[in-house]
Amino acid sequence: MSGLPRLALTIGDPAGCGPELVAAALASRSLRARAELVVVGDRRVVEAALARRRRPPPSGFGVHATPTLTTAAEARAAMAAGAPTLAGGRVALDAIEAATDLALAGRVDAVVTAPISKEAIAAAGCVHPGHTELIAERAGADVVMAFFAGGLRTALATTHIALRDVPSRLDAGRIGRAGFLLDQALRRHEGIAAPRIAVCALNPHAGEGGLFGDEEPRLIRPAVEALRVAGVDASGPLPADTVFARARAGEFDAVVALYHDQALIPLKLLGRGTAVNVTLGLPFVRTSPDHGTAYDAVAAGTVEPRPFRVAASLAADLAAAR
Repeated sequence: MSGLPRLALTIGDPAGCGPELVAAALASRSLRARAELVVVGDRRVVEAALARRRRPPPSGFGVHATPTLTTAAEARAAMAAGAPTLAGGRVALDAIEAATDLALAGRVDAVVTAPISKEAIAAAGCVHPGHTELIAERAGADVVMAFFAGGLRTALATTHIALRDVPSRLDAGRIGRAGFLLDQALRRHEGIAAPRIAVCALNPHAGEGGLFGDEEPRLIRPAVEALRVAGVDASGPLPADTVFARARAGEFDAVVALYHDQALIPLKLLGRGTAVNVTLGLPFVRTSPDHGTAYDAVAAGTVEPRPFRVAASLAADLAAAR
C-alpha cells in the first residue's frame, strides 16, 4: 500500500465529457503522485476514451468494471450519441452505485464523479434528480451540497428543486444543518478553529423588516440562533446581494445559501470553471466538477480537463485530512 488516499473516479455519461476527463486524470502525474486512482465504470467505455486520447493505461491503473454494455460496438454507440440516451444513463448510474458501494465498504477513501445527464438517468429509472441525492440515499445519509471556488465556500439549504418550491421546503432545521456541517468541514479539513459562517436571507434586503416576506424572522433567524447555541459563529440573515462579496473580502469564512442559484451564480462567476461540488455529511469524501456533460465540447474536441483534476485534487486533500 502506498499510504496515499484512494480515489474512485466515475466515468459519468459515456456520450459526455466524463470518459475524456477520467482519461486525462489518469494521465496526470501530479494527481497520481497524490492519490491512487481507480476508475469505476464500463471497461469498454474507459478503454475507448484512452484510445481516443492515444494514451496507454498508466502503470498502477485499475478499473472496477460495471459490465453495463454487452459489446464494444454498443459502448462506441453510447459514446458517439452526443446526447442523453437510455444506455448512457444506465452506464452512469451503475458507475455511481458501484463507487458508492466501494466507499461504504472502505475500499476507497473518496469518490470523484464525472458529469451525468439528469435526463438520461431519469430514463434509466433513477428517481433522484442528481448525484447528490442518489449517493445520499444509497449511503443512508442526510447530506448538504457545498461548493468551493474562487476564494468562496458555500453550502446549500436546498438543492435541485424549482425556485417556486424553495420557501415551502425551507425550515430552520434544514438551514441549521447546512451551517453546522459547513462549520465542521472547515474545522476538520481547512484547519479553521472557529469558522465565521454567514447565512443568506431569502428575500431582497433581508426582508426589509417583513415588507418582502416573513421567512427571515420565522425561519432563518431561529436557525442562526440555534447555530450559535451549538457553538457555531453564525451571522444572519444577511442580504444575499452583498454577503458573497463580504465573504470574499475576508469578513466570513463561508456562506450558507438557501437555494441553488443563490450560491452558484457568484461561485461560477468567481471560480472561472474551477468550482468543486463537495457533499457534506457522508461517511466518505465525494467531490465533482461543477459543470455538465458538455456534449458540444466532446464533438468539437475541446473538453477542458482542469475542473475535474481540481475536484480530484481536493478529494485527495480532504481524504488525507480525514
